[in-house]
Amino acid sequence: MLGHSHALSGLAVGAATLPWAPVEGTVAQVAWVAAVGGFAMLPDLDSHGSTVSDMWGPVTDVPSGAIGRLAQGHRWGTHDAVIGPLAFGALAVLAARSYWSSLLFMALAIGLALRALHFIIPGRAENTVVGNLLLSWTGAWFLLDHTPQPTWLPWAVGLGCLVHIAGDMITRQGVPVPLIWIVHRCRLMLTPMHTGAFLEKAVLAPAFVVAALWFLYANTGARETLDPIIADILAR
Repeated sequence: MLGHSHALSGLAVGAATLPWAPVEGTVAQVAWVAAVGGFAMLPDLDSHGSTVSDMWGPVTDVPSGAIGRLAQGHRWGTHDAVIGPLAFGALAVLAARSYWSSLLFMALAIGLALRALHFIIPGRAENTVVGNLLLSWTGAWFLLDHTPQPTWLPWAVGLGCLVHIAGDMITRQGVPVPLIWIVHRCRLMLTPMHTGAFLEKAVLAPAFVVAALWFLYANTGARETLDPIIADILAR
């Protein structure tokens, strides 16, 4: 799937899982949704030239090359529904132990979401290396400065990775059969839809937007705030 579809589906799943997410308070809820949405891009760190790889220039491009070789190419190791979430989740467990590494992971999630959703964001700052760095690190600092130490980061990483893998599973390129592909290269493919197809752009992406907004409305304080306003408008 396209980058923005991964991010939108991640945001929708992040909002949908808020009732069970290990976070408390509005700021922490926003951080959870943003993290799941951003980390839904993370498995593509195996591909040189991808949105993830290009985001911060050499800072993300160099690790991308190493991860691609370790994963044995695009849509293999990092797209394994067992290995991918566990590997990235393990890194997040280590990151969650200190403020600065947590800040890095949160900035990565925000930066990825900004890059993937650039088509609905005014301006182009989020598409530049410097602009994305400033926006993502500032956002990460604000979110973490107003929440406790984010021990929930590994869960957001794992969930985001699974959302990405599920999205790629419905394309004709498919994803590797978990663990089995290591000894025998084989893939799971649920539909013949190709990446960037009309169905994805015209149906799935708008559906993810609607779902994300609905779940945010239903699972946060927005409902208590908006319900009286909506009722007043309808009564006129």
